[in-house]
Amino acid sequence: MTKIDSPDALLANGLKDTWYAICPSHFIADKPVSLRRLGMKLVFWRDEAGKLYALEDHCPHRGAPLSRGILLGDRIACGYHGVQVRNDGVVTSVPGSPGCSLEGKRAARAFHVVERNGAVFLYNSATNVDEAPDFTLPEELTSDEFASFLCYTEWRGDYRYVIDNVMDPMHGTYLHKQSHSMAEGSSVAEFGVRDTEHGFVFEKKGQRGVNFDWTEWANTGLHWLRLEIPYPATGGPGGSFAIVGTYTPISENLAAVFHWRCRKVSGWQRHAWQFLYRNRLEARHWAVLEQDREVLEVMEPDANQRENLYQHDIGLVRLRRHLRNLATDQFEKLKGKAL
Repeated sequence: MTKIDSPDALLANGLKDTWYAICPSHFIADKPVSLRRLGMKLVFWRDEAGKLYALEDHCPHRGAPLSRGILLGDRIACGYHGVQVRNDGVVTSVPGSPGCSLEGKRAARAFHVVERNGAVFLYNSATNVDEAPDFTLPEELTSDEFASFLCYTEWRGDYRYVIDNVMDPMHGTYLHKQSHSMAEGSSVAEFGVRDTEHGFVFEKKGQRGVNFDWTEWANTGLHWLRLEIPYPATGGPGGSFAIVGTYTPISENLAAVFHWRCRKVSGWQRHAWQFLYRNRLEARHWAVLEQDREVLEVMEPDANQRENLYQHDIGLVRLRRHLRNLATDQFEKLKGKAL
């Protein structure tokens, strides 16, 4: 497990006691799957009923990867010495030494996991917990009035650069100017910040509904961002095209990037939109993502330490400060417990 020796190290690997998206659901089928996320190596598996579980991919006996073991329903038997670890981290059997002190001990890191909207989410608890608080997704992913598609990819670089990119509506006017309606509206703008119940909206003044002109950030147990892109009639039914994003550190220089593409449609319009998206629009949207990826992946790791920010960047500054404060508070609490 990655050592946390500063608030920045904590934030770089993902805040504790927070939900994070891990991977699309189809990544985990009938065999144990090992994934690096949040500064850890984790193992995911399903029981016979399809229920999902997660542990640190580390046998508490000698540290062999549990992902190389044998599935036993809600347990994994380590392939090295047969030690059986239950989904809650308790060692239930040590075949080579029955009755030893390791049996019955909660010796492995266990994590709560759920599946929603085609993705696996994990509660990044600081220690083993019996129950995890729930989290809430925005209405585009919970309401029957919306249809959505999950687009998942992985980008080289710090996941915080992806967050910065989405919290920057102004880049759409330039980087994406040939994409959809992003050339509409003024190429200059004044921005403002508007508080919401769970976060804030950063938006261009006087250009609502014209372009990619606002971004919302929220913390509802899961950190997510939301934006809208106005669509012309040729984009099909449903009005503006909404994007919901959440981003997870894989390692120091790799990020898991989740974008749900959403449209408010029902009845025959839902089917028309889904067909149109798969056959005409999805490739265009991937092209837009590629424009972002190509810029972010060539930015130096310390680029955000050598910036000259101005009015267009006040949303980014506010979000960075907020996340830094959360990390500092968590680090002080964790340090206090360690003492």
